[in-house]
Amino acid sequence: MFEKAGLLAGAVWTALNENGAQNAKDLKKAAKVKTDKELYIALGWLLREDKLVVAGDEKEPIFNLK
Repeated sequence: MFEKAGLLAGAVWTALNENGAQNAKDLKKAAKVKTDKELYIALGWLLREDKLVVAGDEKEPIFNLK
């Protein structure tokens, strides 16, 4: 699972790097992540590495790279 989480984080990072800030729905599609669970695992990884900024509100967060 650890390796898969790293791969998911890489896909999300690439999607944000290429497309800029996105909401969860658009980011999931751009990163080609299958489930919400996988998306949030990847986002958690990036947050832990201090590579992610979360803006917006709790209902509609917007994710971007630092």
